[in-house]
Amino acid sequence: MSFIESEERRALRAAVAELGAKYGPDYYVRKAKAGEKTDELWAEAGRLGYLGVNVPEEYGGGGGGIGDLAAVCEELSAAGCPLLLMVVSPAICATIIARSGTEGQKKHWLPRFADGSVKMAFAITEPDAGSNSHRITTTARRDGDGWVLSGQKTFISGVDEADAVLFVSRTEDQKGNLRPSLFIVPTDVPGFTFTPIEMEIISPEKQFICHLDDVRLPYEALVGDEDGGLLQLFAGLNPERIMASAMGAGIGRLALGKAVTYARERQVFKTPIGAHQGLAHPLAQAKVELELARLMAQKAAWLYDEGDDMGAGEAANMAKYATAEAAVHCVDTAIQTHGGNGLTSEYGVGMLAGVVRLMRIAPVSREMILNFVAQHSLGLPKSY
Repeated sequence: MSFIESEERRALRAAVAELGAKYGPDYYVRKAKAGEKTDELWAEAGRLGYLGVNVPEEYGGGGGGIGDLAAVCEELSAAGCPLLLMVVSPAICATIIARSGTEGQKKHWLPRFADGSVKMAFAITEPDAGSNSHRITTTARRDGDGWVLSGQKTFISGVDEADAVLFVSRTEDQKGNLRPSLFIVPTDVPGFTFTPIEMEIISPEKQFICHLDDVRLPYEALVGDEDGGLLQLFAGLNPERIMASAMGAGIGRLALGKAVTYARERQVFKTPIGAHQGLAHPLAQAKVELELARLMAQKAAWLYDEGDDMGAGEAANMAKYATAEAAVHCVDTAIQTHGGNGLTSEYGVGMLAGVVRLMRIAPVSREMILNFVAQHSLGLPKSY
């Protein structure tokens, strides 16, 4: 592993940063407040190949790894356009299908993931299960040559703009710990409905409660094995954590960049406010924390792309924790640096607070990450 990114990765970052600057935070916020989607940015990113950098070349992608896709996500986020569905569609869903899908599923879905012409949401969280995925009650039962799915999911991102949703369920006869079965459910299939959840966060991507009321699917809707086990699921969840880290790093960079610019230019007592250690030191500390978190995310992506799923799991959890904490600190310090201006729409800093605060909760809470580290990294007794 090198601490210096390859020339190709740096070129990718530069190109994506240029695309992000073309749209910028004003575009993103305007779309979010109008209840519209960032379709133009998504389509252009797909056309340029940025959404498919991790899709195998034989299916129209760039043939790269999750580290490449994370770089795309980070640069768009740093440009003020954090696309939440990048964490879900090309990272989780495309990865799971590329690893575990049938040849038919790969040929059907992967080229469209690669060019951005399709979006797929991912549904695992349930109202009564929370972080305990083993309590999932969404059930699939065999019916002739197909399946019937019933259940409910909550806090599912972007269902209203997705062509399909990848559902995590259990089979009818499954007892005890979850051995997940994964199903591709088209959003227009009879019996599938979804209801928006009102949120306080400014984002074009909305959250939904999904209902499956005896949804009938062909047998081919199953991805991977019927009782594929957790490794099949974590093929997508580790990239989810890596991508969440990339998004947090990008937003942290955005906030810190705004704060540094303001601190250089704003003068109150004859000198720029950035000359005062009361502001300079918190900004420097936030920078240190952010760069440390980015290093752990880089390690996680490298381990994943090298095929070390277990090592990547530990590093991805640590990276997600560290990056969320760093991003929260960056945004809070940026708001403080701006003073009252930090809460105005003009400077675009205050609106970041809700987004990064969410990162301490989703896609996995900081407390569950600490549980994971305590149990698996430190060997302490399981507490839950």
